[in-house]
Amino acid sequence: MSDFREKLLSNLDKIKPSALHRQYPSKTNDEIEDILFQKYRAELAKKKPPTAAPDQPQPDSQTVDTYRYIPRFHFELPKSADSLAQKLREEARTLFLQKRSKELLDNAEFKLLWSLLEKHHSPPLIGEEQFINYENYCKVGTIAGEKFRRYLTATTFARLLASSGNPGKISVISLFNYTMRKVWLQQTRIGLSLYDYTGQGFLSESDMESYILELIPTFPQLEGLEKSFHSFYVCTTVRKFFFFLDPLRTGRIRIRDVLTCSFLDDLLELRDEEIPKDAQELNWFSAPSALSVYGHYLNLDKDHNGMLSKKELIGYGTGTLTPIFLERVFAECLTYDGEMDYKTYLDFVLALENRGEPQSLHYLFRILDVEHKGYLTAFTLNYFFKGIQEELSAHRAEPINFDDVKDEIFDMVKPEDPTRITLKDLIRCGHGETVVSILIEFHKFWAYENREVMVTSTASDDTHNL
Repeated sequence: MSDFREKLLSNLDKIKPSALHRQYPSKTNDEIEDILFQKYRAELAKKKPPTAAPDQPQPDSQTVDTYRYIPRFHFELPKSADSLAQKLREEARTLFLQKRSKELLDNAEFKLLWSLLEKHHSPPLIGEEQFINYENYCKVGTIAGEKFRRYLTATTFARLLASSGNPGKISVISLFNYTMRKVWLQQTRIGLSLYDYTGQGFLSESDMESYILELIPTFPQLEGLEKSFHSFYVCTTVRKFFFFLDPLRTGRIRIRDVLTCSFLDDLLELRDEEIPKDAQELNWFSAPSALSVYGHYLNLDKDHNGMLSKKELIGYGTGTLTPIFLERVFAECLTYDGEMDYKTYLDFVLALENRGEPQSLHYLFRILDVEHKGYLTAFTLNYFFKGIQEELSAHRAEPINFDDVKDEIFDMVKPEDPTRITLKDLIRCGHGETVVSILIEFHKFWAYENREVMVTSTASDDTHNL
């Protein structure tokens, strides 16, 4: 690069400005400079590449030409100390996102699209549903204008036609909903990207917390939340995203994963003015749900120090999690002076409430893997089953032979290696939730052990009612 610069400067010094203006009378100084730059760049490109060392293979002409035209594909992020480059990148990214935002359809444009689709639909109606053929579909795109054509493409028509029950036509309402959904996803992508300060397509935990915090005022369903609870609500919300989208605990999640998971739909459902009570209870992000989770945490915190000890966590749920399992939880999870904070508690709750999910099994497997070998053996199973046997003894129930339980677990899992159970085996078998539950929680084991009696009892009650 320095040789090129010296060559360029030396050539420029040889040429007088007056001669240049006579040669290019209609050109500005910047345009003349660009012409010279291109000219001298072309001259340098004709130079032969340096000869390789004798002990190195000589590149052929085709290889040299290929290397010359390889485009740059890696751009390093600005150094933290380079504030000017950081600011330039941030401004460029903001302008880019603003440009993309202007390309989206607004409410007035959606109304225009709907009126055009209704006007140019292709009779006859099927019931009350309108359909449109490809010819009228193209006509709508032409009339609507350039901004609409990126949504009304041939690919979109073909995709909707595949699920249409009317040959050669697609449903007008399906097309409109598809377009709305696409715009909504793009709008949400832009909104999330504003918090992606590195521009790499990922969000850190603090990025996601900022995004959720700014969303709260836009949700009618959260209007009743006191400001003092906002930080706990944000923590409760963000933990679900990170628990399921970052099971390896890398500290960041992909924006693409946020958009494709169902959690965002559940979160943005809070924009509705009215949501049925049962739907609110099932939605992790609703105010009643968040308050309930935090309320349970406070109820467990008997000494009111804002943290949970092992003794306090024993009261979780039905209160039948075995002490051996809870010992392992505190050994593997992040604690502060032997006590669990709210964030760690949320991971614990999400794992136990969703035991059949791969991310929950990953969390629980790490706790079960006492020897940190990456698999469970008969020894591991017996280690945790001792906690169940102690509960059986405390309830004066008939003892159960561990070998029978062990054989039943291995029969359910059917691991690739008959002597050990890996996380992959546990997820693949489809019985991971059952296996984990009968090892860590007494009432779940009791329900499993007496499942046939319970089924018979239920059937008898149904017959009696008839």
